[in-house]
Amino acid sequence: MDKQRTAHILSHSHWDREWYLPYEQHHIRLVRLVDSLLDKLEQDPDFKAFFFDGQTIIIEDYLQIRPENRERLARQIREGRIGIGPWYILQDAFLTSPEANVRNLQLGHKDAGRWGEVSKIGYFPDTFGLAGQIPQLMAQAGIGNVFFGRGVKPTGFNNTVSDDGYESSFSELIWEGPDGSKVLGILFANWYSNGNEIPANPDEAKAFWDRKLADAERFAATDELLFMNGCDHQPLQLDLPDALRTAQELYPDVRFIHSTFPAYVKAVEAAALARGLSTVKGELRSQRTDGWGTLVNTASARVYLKQMNQRGQALLEKVAEPLASLARLNGGEYPHHLFTYAWKTLLQNHPHDSICGCSVDEVHREMVTRFEKSRHVAEGIVEESMRTLAGAVDTSVFAAYGEDPLPLVAANTSGWSRTGTVSVELDAARLYLREGLPLEETARRMKAVRLEGRTLVDERGRAIPCTAEDLGLSFGYDLPEDRFRQAYMCRRVRLTFEAVGVPALGLRTYAWVRPNGCAGQDAADSAPKPEASLLRGERVLENDTLRIELAEDGSFTLAHKPSGRVYRDLGVYENTGDIGNEYMYRQPQGETPLTTKGLAADIRVLEDAPYRASMEIRHAWDIPASADGLLEGEQRALVYYPERQAQRSTGTVRLELRTVLSLERSGRGLKVQSFIANTAKDHRLRMLFPTDLAATDHRADSMFELAVRPNEPSPEWRNPSNTQHQQAFVDVSQEGAGLTVANLGLNEYEILRDGRNTIAVTLLRCVGELGDWGWFPTPEAQCLGSHTAELLLLPHDGDAVASGAAAEAYQFQVLWTCAQAELHTGSIPPVYAPLRWEGATAAWSSLSVNESSGDLMLRWFNLDGAPCVLQVDTEFSASGCYKTTVLEEPAPLLTAGGSLELTLGGFEIATVGIRRNGHE
Repeated sequence: MDKQRTAHILSHSHWDREWYLPYEQHHIRLVRLVDSLLDKLEQDPDFKAFFFDGQTIIIEDYLQIRPENRERLARQIREGRIGIGPWYILQDAFLTSPEANVRNLQLGHKDAGRWGEVSKIGYFPDTFGLAGQIPQLMAQAGIGNVFFGRGVKPTGFNNTVSDDGYESSFSELIWEGPDGSKVLGILFANWYSNGNEIPANPDEAKAFWDRKLADAERFAATDELLFMNGCDHQPLQLDLPDALRTAQELYPDVRFIHSTFPAYVKAVEAAALARGLSTVKGELRSQRTDGWGTLVNTASARVYLKQMNQRGQALLEKVAEPLASLARLNGGEYPHHLFTYAWKTLLQNHPHDSICGCSVDEVHREMVTRFEKSRHVAEGIVEESMRTLAGAVDTSVFAAYGEDPLPLVAANTSGWSRTGTVSVELDAARLYLREGLPLEETARRMKAVRLEGRTLVDERGRAIPCTAEDLGLSFGYDLPEDRFRQAYMCRRVRLTFEAVGVPALGLRTYAWVRPNGCAGQDAADSAPKPEASLLRGERVLENDTLRIELAEDGSFTLAHKPSGRVYRDLGVYENTGDIGNEYMYRQPQGETPLTTKGLAADIRVLEDAPYRASMEIRHAWDIPASADGLLEGEQRALVYYPERQAQRSTGTVRLELRTVLSLERSGRGLKVQSFIANTAKDHRLRMLFPTDLAATDHRADSMFELAVRPNEPSPEWRNPSNTQHQQAFVDVSQEGAGLTVANLGLNEYEILRDGRNTIAVTLLRCVGELGDWGWFPTPEAQCLGSHTAELLLLPHDGDAVASGAAAEAYQFQVLWTCAQAELHTGSIPPVYAPLRWEGATAAWSSLSVNESSGDLMLRWFNLDGAPCVLQVDTEFSASGCYKTTVLEEPAPLLTAGGSLELTLGGFEIATVGIRRNGHE
C-alpha cells in the first residue's frame, strides 16, 4: 500500500514593505492583516498557525501603529501560532554586503528571541538569485534548510540527474556551498502562492485541488506536499478551516493539515532520506534559463541607491565598528544601542524591492532619507571614537620637532596595512566667542594667523611632502557633555599627503609644525625633499609600478611594469538604448552601440603633487534624447519587454562627461572617476576595459567569496545581455597577468563576448517604468542630473589574491579617517594597532564588540579552496581566544592569552572571539 500523501497548507503573506505603493500605504494594509489574524487566532482554534514572512520587522511595523496589541501578539507567538524570524528583513542577497547579511541575521535572531522561539527557516521566497555562501551562513546559524523561489529550476521525474549543478530533479534538493556546507533546499516550484485562496465550495475545491495536487506532485520528491496559502500582501483567508475540511472530504486518501514550516521540514527530511535528492552547488543565478527572467539588471536600476548603500555599509562595518572597538580598548564607549539603530535603519533599505531600485519613485525618495539617517548616526560614532583615540595617543614627541605643533591622527580601519593619499582639516588657531571679544576683532585675529613656514612630520620627525590649502576664516562649535554649546571662530587649513604604512586596524600620528632645527637623528631636513613629478609630459602618468598613456579620444593604455603586460583602449564609454524596465535591460532590436572611441576629448593636467598626479578628460557627446514614441504605448499595453519594438529617438541631447585619472606615488592601481551630467532618457552608460587575456572564466566578488563564473552563458541562454552582479570587484586573469576592476557601488558588470574579454561596468541605467505585473511610471528612475562613478584598476601578475589586488580592492571600499589631536602624553604610542594577523588567502571582514560578553569579535573568510593558516596576536591583555559562528555566541576558549593559530578550511567563514582580561 502506498504511503498516504500529506498536503501541508502553510498560511503566510509575503510582505514587501514598499513596492508598487509607498511604504505607508502598504503599512496600512499590514495593520489590517495582523488585526484580522489576531482576531482569527483568538476566535478559531482550527486556524492553527501563520508565518510572519521570515522577517521580524513586521512586528515593529505593526506595533508602531497598534502598541495596544503587544500582549495579544506576544501570546500567539509564545504559543507557536505565529512563526517569526530568523531575519530582520528579507534582503536581496547580491546587493547587500556580507556583513549586512550577518547583521540582518543577528538582529532577526535577537528580536525574535525576545518574543519566543526563533524560526530556524532559511527563508528567501522572492530573492532575485542566491549567493553561493548562503548554505554556510545558514549552517553556522543552526539552520539546515533554505526555502527559495528563484535561481534553479526543477526538471521533474523525466530527468533525475542534476544538470551541471544548476538544475534539480525535484523541488526538494541538497544545496551545497563552496566550503562543503549542505542544507535541504526547498524550491517553490509552483511559487509561494500555490495554495492561495483555497475554495471552500466543493465544486470549486475539486477543480482547484485536482490541478494543485498534480502540479505539486510533478516536482515533489516525496509524499509531503507543500502548499503556500498566501501571496504578496495577501489578506488572511478567514474560511481556511472550512476549505480544508472540504478538501479532506473530497480526497480521503490525502491528509490535509494546516501546517508550519518546522512540521513540514521534519516530515520532508525524513522522507527525502529514502528518496535521494539532487545536489546543486554554488550560487543560484538562474544560469540554466533563457536569461530573460533573472531580474539581474536591478543591479543597475537607480545606481545612486547602490552607491549610497555602499557608503553606508562601509561606514558602519568598516569604519564605525572598528573605530568604536579600538576606542573601547582605550576607555571609550562601544554604543551598541546606536549601532542597532543605525543598522536597522540601513537594513530597512535592503529588501529586494527597495535596494534593487524596482519600486515607485516615492519608495526610493524615502530610502534616500533612511540612508542619510543611518549615515549621520555612523558619523557621530566615528567622531566620538576618533576623539577618544586622539585623546589617548601620546603626541608629546612632536614638541621636539618644532614649535606650535598641530598633531593629527590617520586611522586605517581596513584589514591590511595601507599607504595612500589622505586629507584632513585642521584648526590652526581658535578663538571662542565666550571670550567676549567683538566679532570683528575675533575675525581679525584669526585672519592674521600665520600659516607659512610649517612642515608636516611623522612620529620620528621626518618631513612628509604635503599640500596645505588655506580654507580661511571658519566658524565651529563644541557640544560639551556638561555645559552649553561653545561657539568659536578659527583659521582652518586642509592638509593632503601620502600616509605610508599605516598598520591594519590601527593608526599613525603626524604633526604640522614650525621646524626649530632640534629634530632627532632620524629626522630629515626641516623641509621635505622634493619628489619627482608623476607626470611624463602632457598625457602620461607614471610611478614605479604603472605607466598610463592617454590617446586623443581620452582612452588610455595601462602598462603594468612587474608583469610587462599592457592593457589597451581602456576607459572608452559605451551608450545604448534601454527599452526595458527597472528589473531588466533591453537594448532596442538591431541597435549598434555608441562609443567615445574616436570622439575628440579635451585633456588637461588637473593635479601635479608630490603624492599624486591627475589628468582630466572631457567629452561633449551627442546621444539620442530618449526612446521613440512607440515605447510608452508598449508600456501602457503591458507588452513583455523582450518583445518590444521601440527604437531610440532621432532627436539628440548633449551628454557631458568628465573623467579624472589619478595615480598615487605608491599606488598599485589607477583611480578612475567619472562625472556624468545626464540629460538623456531610456539609455545605459558603461565604461569598457578590454583585457585581451586568454580566459574562459572570471571571478566576481560576492558574499564571502570570489565566485567563479564562465565568460560564456549556458546553451539555454537567449538574452543577448549577460550582465552579472558584483560587490567590490571583478577580475579576469590568465597565467602571469590579470586585471581587477574595483568599484564603489557599481554592482553590474559584463564580460563581453567580443574576442577581448572586455570588462564592461555599468555606470548609469535610465528607464521610465517599474515593470512586472502592471504599468507603474517611474520618471525619477531616468536618473536625470549629475552622477559620479568611481573605479580602481589593479593590474597584477595573474593571481588577484596572492598579488594583493583583491586586498586593495577591498581597501578601496574603506575611507581613511583622520582627526586633529592635541599635544599631550597618552597611553598608546603614535603608531598603534591593538592586534596583528596573517593568513595567505584570508580576507578580513569585520571587527566589533559583542553586546552580551564584551568580547572583541573578528571575522575572516578564506578566498581559496585550500586550507589557510590564520595567525592572530593581540597587543593588549587578553585572557583567551575562541572560534564561534556568525551569530557570535560564546564558545569555549581555544587558547589562553591573546594569540591564536587557526586553520581555515577552503572558503570557510571564521569568526574569532577575543576575551579581554577583566571580562570573563
